[in-house]
Amino acid sequence: MLKITKTPKCYVGGAFIRSESGRVAPLTDNSGNFLCNIPLCTRKDVRNAVEAAAKAGAGWAKRTPYNRAQILYRLAEMLESRATEMAAVTSTREVRSTIDRMVHYAGWADKYEQVLGSVNPVATSHFNFTVTEPVGIVGILAPEDAPLLGLITLILPAITAGNSVVALASRECPYPAILLGEILAVSDLPGGVVNLITGDRADMLATFATHEHIRAIAAVADKADATALQQGAADSVKRVVIHPPATDWFSGKHETPYSIRDFTEAKTIWHPIGA
Repeated sequence: MLKITKTPKCYVGGAFIRSESGRVAPLTDNSGNFLCNIPLCTRKDVRNAVEAAAKAGAGWAKRTPYNRAQILYRLAEMLESRATEMAAVTSTREVRSTIDRMVHYAGWADKYEQVLGSVNPVATSHFNFTVTEPVGIVGILAPEDAPLLGLITLILPAITAGNSVVALASRECPYPAILLGEILAVSDLPGGVVNLITGDRADMLATFATHEHIRAIAAVADKADATALQQGAADSVKRVVIHPPATDWFSGKHETPYSIRDFTEAKTIWHPIGA
């Protein structure tokens, strides 16, 4: 029987695409056997993904928190249905932890506002409220270890808050992100809310840092990459959240509404009493 090698593609704007350059890199298993060719995306692919995220972002931000919670919970169910396949390219522990983390943030989707927002006492005849709003498009640079759990842990706080995401997968182990894209494609999450690309970080890091429509970055980065991201982000005044390469992605410290706060802005509303 002739074995048909799978041809992975990136997931951008709700569709599966090849890299703009057409370049690919071979991916092998632990024994050195060829598995497939992974697309090597370019700066142009990042810009295209940002455009897709921008188109989807407004609609996703307007969804009710309850609806976002339902969609995230359904994503966890869909990953669970493909847990065996995903565990073959990561580990059972990582897949189970990823499912649990999805459920955790699904639970926060319609509750974090109560924690991050507030009713403020003022010395005038007004009601004064502070509410949160999504920042917009968030760039994600995933870790090399825990390529599924680390990627999801960076994505979830951003989309829970109503942002859209452009995420660069692990270079050494991108296949979990490919499978994740297949799950997203048949989920209720609108196309373009999460965009997954693959390739060499060095080719795209500067674009993530300097693109004016990317309003925040969450990245796993060493000192050199962190400095480059922060310097590039300074011109467009975007928020940068850096995680060290040695981060323990299985730790419960990642399950907190204060991770959601990193990707929100505070909006204060004044309303006259009696109006």
